[in-house]
Amino acid sequence: MAIRERVFNTIVNSFKRHGAETIDTPVFELKETLTGKYGEDSKLIYDLKDQGGELLSLRYDLTVPFARYLAMNKITNIKRYHIAKDFDIAGQYDPMIPDAECLKIVHEILSELDLGEFRIKVNDRRILDGMFAVCGVPDDKFRTICSTVDKLDKMSWEDVKNEMVNEKGLSEEAADQIGEYVSMQGGMDLAERLLQDQKMSQSKQACAGLTDMKLLFSYLQLFQVTDKVVFDLSLARGLDYYTGIIYEAVLTQAGAVPAPVGGEAQNGAPGAAEESVSVGSVAGGGRYDGLVGMFDPKGRKVPCVGVSIGIERVFSIMEQKAEASAEKVRTTEVQVMVASAQKNLLEERLKLTSELWNGGIKAEVMYKKNPKLLSQLQHCEDSGIPLVAILGEQELKDGVVKLRTVATREEVDVSRADLIEEIRKRTSEV
Repeated sequence: MAIRERVFNTIVNSFKRHGAETIDTPVFELKETLTGKYGEDSKLIYDLKDQGGELLSLRYDLTVPFARYLAMNKITNIKRYHIAKDFDIAGQYDPMIPDAECLKIVHEILSELDLGEFRIKVNDRRILDGMFAVCGVPDDKFRTICSTVDKLDKMSWEDVKNEMVNEKGLSEEAADQIGEYVSMQGGMDLAERLLQDQKMSQSKQACAGLTDMKLLFSYLQLFQVTDKVVFDLSLARGLDYYTGIIYEAVLTQAGAVPAPVGGEAQNGAPGAAEESVSVGSVAGGGRYDGLVGMFDPKGRKVPCVGVSIGIERVFSIMEQKAEASAEKVRTTEVQVMVASAQKNLLEERLKLTSELWNGGIKAEVMYKKNPKLLSQLQHCEDSGIPLVAILGEQELKDGVVKLRTVATREEVDVSRADLIEEIRKRTSEV
């Protein structure tokens, strides 16, 4: 199976297994639909005018268009996935059950694709906002400071602190207090400890988030995914529409990591001599309970939680792994190449190709009247086509096709009547 086909099937099958239906939204939205939903990331939106002069924007993500769709169609309960690999659950449900399922989906997709070691970081915007409040961040700076904290996976703490203090006007004392908290990682134990923290316990918002975080981890234990999930106070995800749980999946590798800001590692946080370090985000999402209400004329809210899989990054990683291991990378989903060993057999090749297409086989033929057999076989090796159906004068007389396995170069004669079934059998094992 081609790498891209495998990734696509794995992700979509996981979404379907969890009861989602597919809903697509337009590539372009009215500019007013997207404006004011993303915070500082709004500068990344591309604008244009349609032929009538109406101002449109290229969608920045799939979450805001989905919320607009729910509001326009008065939908209050739905599970959906988008062909671009988003999964969302909309509806009023008991806390943390849908959220835990989204994390389970990420876990099973990344495990099945075998991309390597990964970690799913989780946090909650209520915990972040409570943390900012008790650390002395003014209310009007919550979102902009959150956007800066979100850069910790790309920037050092020193650079993040410098941006908060020198560019955004936060006091150095407040920044240092934030630094102590964002160094913390753990699980349910960390949530319990923060509920007893002298500062954090003063924030009702933070306590609500921490209580839900404990509940989330209890469900994650039932789903058997806590081995890969970590409560990480440095995770911010700067998009303004998040209201609760947020998460991000990153691939990791072993390596030395310096002690975090504020001293020793806490509850398994990075800071030990050897620890996993992030080498790239491959999925992310969170809860956005207020977004649908922005598009509803009566302001009716539909709670939502979702996750997006970074499919292009996954493609790239899997292809790089295949190349590094000298594994032949399939660049096509074609199951069989229809080839000929002799001249003047174009019509027979086209005829057989049509039979295979009609039988549901993904077949290909070279667009030359008399291609050399070696060229046809080389094309199969280069693109990863697993089988070649070879026609010759003798095969036509005998009513057979010589079926060649590209990897082993083994050839067998298969009757024309049995060819489709034989190809299905062999390619299902690839």
